[in-house]
Amino acid sequence: MKKLALLLVLTPMFAAGPAGFIVWKADDLRSFEKKLSPKINALKSANEEVAKFQSYRVEIVHREGDAEAETHVNNSELFFIVSGEATEIIGGTPGNNKTVSPGEIHGSALNGGMRIQLRPGDVIRMPANIPHRMLIAAGKQITFMVVKEPVN
Repeated sequence: MKKLALLLVLTPMFAAGPAGFIVWKADDLRSFEKKLSPKINALKSANEEVAKFQSYRVEIVHREGDAEAETHVNNSELFFIVSGEATEIIGGTPGNNKTVSPGEIHGSALNGGMRIQLRPGDVIRMPANIPHRMLIAAGKQITFMVVKEPVN
């Protein structure tokens, strides 16, 4: 029954609103923690695209370990923390950078920068070209919705 409810939430609800109207309920977003946890990759992360629109896309991300340092040249990001906790490093100097795809630069470290504690209900916007890295304390996790919007 839970899968059916989630499917209905993630598809346009024409009877309840205009074409393209979508509601993501808090309980359904929190359910992604359990859904994505078994899909964790070597970088201790799993994600799923839940919507794609003409100018932006929406993903749910679940992390159980530190992220690589990331710089997104072509898009900004808006994070909505659903569950768990993390520390986000913003700015600073990336270490061992490599281009992993066009406009996507990853590194093994981020030195300096500003540190922000993230908890459920927090929202942050990450502008394009700003190095950032999410740190997860041992035994902790975080699940968040991210809206990725091109800057061009």
